[in-house]
Amino acid sequence: MSATPSSDTALPAVASHYPARPQFSGFMKPTGMEGDIGTLEVYGTIPVDIDGTFYRVMPDPQFPPFIDNDPWFNGDGSISAFTLKDGRASFKQRYVRTEKFTRERAAKRALLGKYRNKYTDAVEFKVRTTANTNVVHFNGTLLALKEDAPPYALDPDTLETIGLQTFDGQLPSLTFTAHPKFDPATGEMVCFGYEAKGDGTPDICYYRIGADGKFLETVWLVSPVVAMIHDFAVTDNWVVFPLIPQVCDLDRLKQGGEHWQWSPETPFVVGVLPRVGATPADVKWFRYPNCFPSHSCNAFEDAAGNIVFDLGLCDKNLFFWWPDAAGNAPAPETLHTKLTRFTIDPRATDLELTAAANVQVLQHGNTEFYRLDDRFATQRYRHAFFDLMDPALGTDFRAIGPQLGGGYPLYNSLGHLDIATGETEVYFPGKTHMVQEPVFIPRRGSTVEGDGYLLALVNNYASMSSELHLVDTKDFTKAVAVIMLPLRLRHGLHGNWVDAADVAK
Repeated sequence: MSATPSSDTALPAVASHYPARPQFSGFMKPTGMEGDIGTLEVYGTIPVDIDGTFYRVMPDPQFPPFIDNDPWFNGDGSISAFTLKDGRASFKQRYVRTEKFTRERAAKRALLGKYRNKYTDAVEFKVRTTANTNVVHFNGTLLALKEDAPPYALDPDTLETIGLQTFDGQLPSLTFTAHPKFDPATGEMVCFGYEAKGDGTPDICYYRIGADGKFLETVWLVSPVVAMIHDFAVTDNWVVFPLIPQVCDLDRLKQGGEHWQWSPETPFVVGVLPRVGATPADVKWFRYPNCFPSHSCNAFEDAAGNIVFDLGLCDKNLFFWWPDAAGNAPAPETLHTKLTRFTIDPRATDLELTAAANVQVLQHGNTEFYRLDDRFATQRYRHAFFDLMDPALGTDFRAIGPQLGGGYPLYNSLGHLDIATGETEVYFPGKTHMVQEPVFIPRRGSTVEGDGYLLALVNNYASMSSELHLVDTKDFTKAVAVIMLPLRLRHGLHGNWVDAADVAK
């Protein structure tokens, strides 16, 4: 199907219900919900020193897709805002009014085709993003992010959509990362876009944005492979780009195929660029044997000037729904992601990385969605928080299986790793629960790293409703408060805690 159909081109048939697929069933049934709840039910006590809002985003299609096996993460971006203040909790939910959302609402049907393939759309979009991957607060606004387009700006109080954010025309790239990094000392936002000149292009655009929204620097790079770069990392002096061996081919897109295809022949490539004052010639492309780099935790420089880069690493194709050219993909139950440390000398001339010389596994459990005390981003740090799957904790899979739905990662607990001691603490929310990505909330008045609270949305499959669990890092194995929602929120992707004082700035 053409991205620019003629006026007499018939639109795909309108679907009257969601496909009978796991990603549209059970807990993952789309909700289409917007609304406000002024006071949520709380079991336990929300500490009064907590004052701020937890923003998170979930894909939630407003109409059934005309693509039968549409993935979970192709749904419309829907933003949650949980405000905690004076020991109470309130809730707000709004869709991001993207071009896709507003045009589909007017047409009363789905118009977007396959994930990141404009050649399968029913109409031509100027910006076809769903803005469904992350939401961050920057320079007084929220930015709803997906890595295929510029952000959408939102009002942090009302969640109303302001519009496409091009930073007053300064944005040089067609794309913008879903995982910008923030310098805690300066407020600078460090960003990039890949496929920055359009689908299938090898161009990477790196840019830094001052706390006032003014662009400080732009560097254009050419990637050695057109690969997914979902996350990255930043130190005081360096930027690190981990290239996932999921590759794009424009001819495949034009034939109606998938944007991504696993390439077992492609190594894990790590791009290293000076953070400030770089030229395109300064980038180095390090190589490591084929594997799947997942989300970053943090990066910093050691005393010798090496880059220390911590991220999740899986030895198989973690995105198994995009197999290789022969259709091969690992069974989901065989996938195991470990928090792994790479130590890279940015001055090296030998660009081959090895497990023996460069790699250390920090935590051997099956983990993902890594977070830290963001005040220590880009710096040496001690405390890592994450989602953990450990079946030995006692999850009743037989009971919850019919309600799980599918298409999203399952983690049954929250973890806290003390990197200095190697010890891991675990919070297990219950036998019928799964956790989403956590956020860290610093304890008011404390400057000690990791002293505070972990907050996460939790799926309760027994009640088929959502809960917020709040854990004090001083007593990590139990919740100080469980905040109940009288509704179900689909599994989301990413979010962030914003202190009330920062929103007011």
